Amino acid sequence: MTRLNRYRYVGPAEILARQVDPVGMVIADTRGALDTWFDDQRATGLAEPATFVVDLHGTLRVAPRQSEHVACAAGQDVLAAGEISFAASNIGYSVQAVSNQSTGYCPDPDCWPAVAEALDRLGMPHPGGFTAALTFRRCTACGERNIVRDGDFACALCDGVLPPHWNFGPA
Repeated sequence: MTRLNRYRYVGPAEILARQVDPVGMVIADTRGALDTWFDDQRATGLAEPATFVVDLHGTLRVAPRQSEHVACAAGQDVLAAGEISFAASNIGYSVQAVSNQSTGYCPDPDCWPAVAEALDRLGMPHPGGFTAALTFRRCTACGERNIVRDGDFACALCDGVLPPHWNFGPA
């Protein structure tokens, strides 16, 4: 088994303070929970990616895209976080796209094995890796959270040099 990192919430404290009720739906099987998810999406007219986390038990939780990842995770640490799109067919569900895009947890792309294990346990076909992988770094000069773009390890706020390795505290 792959050693999985644990990610704590690193986003704004005021967002964490607002998270009272968990909004993440546990996906324990590909029948009932995802059927309910798709029914809810159709009812609200939303056909967009979902917010997701893989909790510390390796369980996939999803919430509407407008939800904060920390709310999806019920305020807890996670093994992975990002956005996910499902496709439905007459034989079940599959993952169409998946990323580690979460500025609340800023997970490194190396969290993919946690996502894959959760999806594999559900028997859900997936792309085998993030379809969009983001690299997050905290600026050691000003403390700003950054997304590294095009290999440019420079802070978007102060132009400081970003470290080559994930640096948001103990993983």
